[in-house]
Amino acid sequence: MIDLNGIPPVSQKNVAIRVTKQAERKLRQGHPWLFDGGITEESFSPKSGDIGIVFDQKRKFLSVGLCDPDSPIRVKMLAAGKPAKITADWFLARLQDAADKRAHLAETDTNGYRLVYGEGDFLPGLIIDKYDQTLVIKIYSAAWFPHLAAILAGLETVMPAERWILRLSRNVQAGETWGLNDGMVLKGDAPDAPIPFKENGLDFAADVVHGHKTGFFFDHRDNRQRVGKLAKKKTVLDVFAYTGGFSLYAAAGGAKSVMSLDISRPALEAAEQNFALNKHLEPVANCRHETVAADAFKALEDLATSGRTFDLVVVDPPSFAKSKDEVGGAVKAYAKLTRLALGVLAEQGMLVMASCSSRVSAELFYETVVNTAAEAGRPLWQQMQSTHAADHPLRDGFPEGAYLKCFVFSAID
Repeated sequence: MIDLNGIPPVSQKNVAIRVTKQAERKLRQGHPWLFDGGITEESFSPKSGDIGIVFDQKRKFLSVGLCDPDSPIRVKMLAAGKPAKITADWFLARLQDAADKRAHLAETDTNGYRLVYGEGDFLPGLIIDKYDQTLVIKIYSAAWFPHLAAILAGLETVMPAERWILRLSRNVQAGETWGLNDGMVLKGDAPDAPIPFKENGLDFAADVVHGHKTGFFFDHRDNRQRVGKLAKKKTVLDVFAYTGGFSLYAAAGGAKSVMSLDISRPALEAAEQNFALNKHLEPVANCRHETVAADAFKALEDLATSGRTFDLVVVDPPSFAKSKDEVGGAVKAYAKLTRLALGVLAEQGMLVMASCSSRVSAELFYETVVNTAAEAGRPLWQQMQSTHAADHPLRDGFPEGAYLKCFVFSAID
């Protein structure tokens, strides 16, 4: 196990913080972030990871969190309403609670899932994903470095695993990391191949060291399963397929053929490997799987020009709006993708559209898709709306946590 003694400890004294009325109102509603503009007074200048106690206008306890002085989100809230002493035992209790909430997943033949969902599990800025006997700890805030030893000690008790991998967000990598780096092995042997895991009985493997996020997107687990149930005897197109999650579920559900479309050739090679892991399943073995490495927008145009159509089209693009200023461009991109997808959708086909842009509301996303389809002369009827899986719990007062929107439509031809 790697030595973490080089990380400076937090201050022995907590930081007392006073806030604006607007910030107080947001915190009372349950929002886990205190922005720099909401702070009116600090008892001293905190270091990253120091414990900050927020007081209301009447100088009564409001909430407690981790200070992050180099971030616009100056304090990440751990608890509110009732005073809490943030210790190793407190972190252990939070990890145990998170593990208990996911215990039911074992009954679904699943050993790959999100163990800790940051703000949703009252550990903002911290993600922990489980890949069977490998845990991937991703840090989105430098405030977690001084508390990493406590988190690892808690994991040893709550979820013993053979290997721990550390992943760091880009903004964290740009600052002081105390000798830690992205992809570092904190415990166990360095993996020499993608890590195998199971999801709803299907076999996958993920590159947890170099892959996007932690290597796989667990948030779509339930939506992938829904697609699998819709895919029987259908031709399927999976746009922005990445490593073939939707594609494999469609094949396992009895699809006649599946095309996985993504700009990344390595991602598609991983998709082919995931198919190979499941060749023992008759529906997967009988499904014709085709991969296309190309820009999604251009490839959809080319498929339409060639007259290629599909019974079921899944469009799950990356986030198009990471800031408020990008929402307009994101809406235009979703509208264009809708038109292009309809261009390859068979008569009375089914279209699955997803958005992971938290800045784009479910209402705006739905209106964009439906209005675009109506303008294109191919109206859509909504069959289903869903969000992310239960291992990504929502938190009251934190709408940003409900980032994933997924709609299933039927074409009315």
